[in-house]
Amino acid sequence: MAMNGVLRPGHAALRVLDLEEAVNFYGNVLGLQETGRDKQWRVYFKAWDERDHNSVVIREADKAGIDFFAFKVDGKKTLEKLDADLRAYGVSTERIPAGEMLETGERVRFQVPSGHMIELYAEKKDVGNGISYVNPDPWSAASEKGIAPTRLDHCLLYGPDIEKVQKLFEEVLGFYLVEHIVLEDNKTDLAIWLSTSIKAHDIAFVRHPEPGKLHHVAFLLDSWERVLRAADLMSMNHVSIDIGPTRHGVTRGTTIYAFDPSGNRFETFCGGYQTYPDHQPLKWTMDEVGTGIFYHDRKLNDRFLSVVT
Repeated sequence: MAMNGVLRPGHAALRVLDLEEAVNFYGNVLGLQETGRDKQWRVYFKAWDERDHNSVVIREADKAGIDFFAFKVDGKKTLEKLDADLRAYGVSTERIPAGEMLETGERVRFQVPSGHMIELYAEKKDVGNGISYVNPDPWSAASEKGIAPTRLDHCLLYGPDIEKVQKLFEEVLGFYLVEHIVLEDNKTDLAIWLSTSIKAHDIAFVRHPEPGKLHHVAFLLDSWERVLRAADLMSMNHVSIDIGPTRHGVTRGTTIYAFDPSGNRFETFCGGYQTYPDHQPLKWTMDEVGTGIFYHDRKLNDRFLSVVT
């Protein structure tokens, strides 16, 4: 049982410019496992240690970016309750029938004030991770293909009205604020990190004038050594690296950021800390925002702030 019924991030649906180029990248460079293709020409992937059928879905489009980001809830009863709670809060919801996405149950889709589409769902087929459920080995051969993250971990989204987004996530979905960056007025947030678990964040938002923008999707690795290995593999495959390997002040993760062939930014990281809803949120001020984002350099990379899809 989750602390609030929302278990974890479930899937990110991304737009890419060239489908087969993206399939090669996500499958062979990032090292995700392809789990299916559907009649809508969408391709499905999962990280090696994920048990559900998919966590990343890509489709070809004229513009890169994100279609929606989803969270898995702990059962149909919770899904029905949260749908009703959203509508009572004044949020319009759409029911997406089971099977519209491969091996995925009914979804509840809604738009948050930043312009992003968020989904909730309760059911997705367990396809396992290649390790037995009885007397399991610690890893499988798939864990060595490409960068090979263990899971989809979180995403960072850019858009307006993030204070309204925070209120919705806290009051309806049960998330809580872990860290935030405040602007010079010491009142208005530039960025917020929200959690539905004991992770430092499951989703984050940055204030931005354009709605519905993607900054990055993030994938978890097991160690700093795996982050360095990811950097090597990116260089070997001529992947465009944004910044890193380095460390964040915010969330304390060790990280590298890069771009897929369509220009969608992704993160491979490890570390961070555990947190709980009764912890006081950590605050960063604008005079130390460089340290907060990139702890080693103590300054911001302009591209990191301005390039979104």
